Amino acid sequence: MFGRTATAIKPIGTQVRYMATLKDIAVRLKSVKNIQKITASMKMVSAAKFNKAERELRPAREYGLGAKEFYEKAGVTQDEAKPNHLLVAMTSDRGLCGACHSNICRAIKAYVKDAGESTNIKIICVGDKSKAQLQGLFSDKILMHFTDIGKKPATFADAKIIANELMNCGFEYDFGTLYYNIFKSVISYNTTAMPVYTPAQVNDAEKLSLYDSLDEDVMRCYNEYALTSLIYYAMKESAASEQSSRMTAMDSATKNAGEMIDKLTLTYNRTRQAVITRELIEIISGAAAV
Repeated sequence: MFGRTATAIKPIGTQVRYMATLKDIAVRLKSVKNIQKITASMKMVSAAKFNKAERELRPAREYGLGAKEFYEKAGVTQDEAKPNHLLVAMTSDRGLCGACHSNICRAIKAYVKDAGESTNIKIICVGDKSKAQLQGLFSDKILMHFTDIGKKPATFADAKIIANELMNCGFEYDFGTLYYNIFKSVISYNTTAMPVYTPAQVNDAEKLSLYDSLDEDVMRCYNEYALTSLIYYAMKESAASEQSSRMTAMDSATKNAGEMIDKLTLTYNRTRQAVITRELIEIISGAAAV
């Protein structure tokens, strides 16, 4: 009769006891160190880009503030009760910048929810990030989107392209809003909504008569220029906010990676010491048994 003795068979390619745990920790430690190098490099790159974006923001503010002041003094208004609404999301194609883009999309989602089904809303997405976050819920509302935003510093010509497409989009809106981030400091920005007026609303302004020599040609040219200036201003504000937010996010990620490296190093050393201790105990116990 065959005995019923159980035989332990060791699978081919398995690690010696405790060595798999050490190897896993070593691989994880190496991975986190590589991530720390990447985040530290991204922080340095973002810091350089932020300095440039902040320098370019100062003159760009004059474009937007000048157009805003004209609309305020002319008394341009729009009626939110009318059905056709246009929302413009000013984001970019790049991520890893905290909630910079998510805040804009969150504000648009809240607006669409509060507006109700009776309001005809169309959305223009500037940048892939806004499209990626909004198309799941509002794919039927997205009128158009623009790509290659944020890879290079925005220029007035880029804003002109967006303004031309917006004016020729074929959607006659009654109430327009542009969502963007206003740069405050290296660690703060505000998500803001700015009105986007139609040429008809500007021409029907209550105090437009205060300005002389405003014929149809002059108003058409100025409306195009003012819209381009507002978009350019919003792009520069959003770019500075994005770079500062990315710099802060990469700085936090680098510090978190450093803390994780310290913990993994401690765990690795303790595990290695435990392995050596166990092996010594086994050797001594085996020698004593002989």
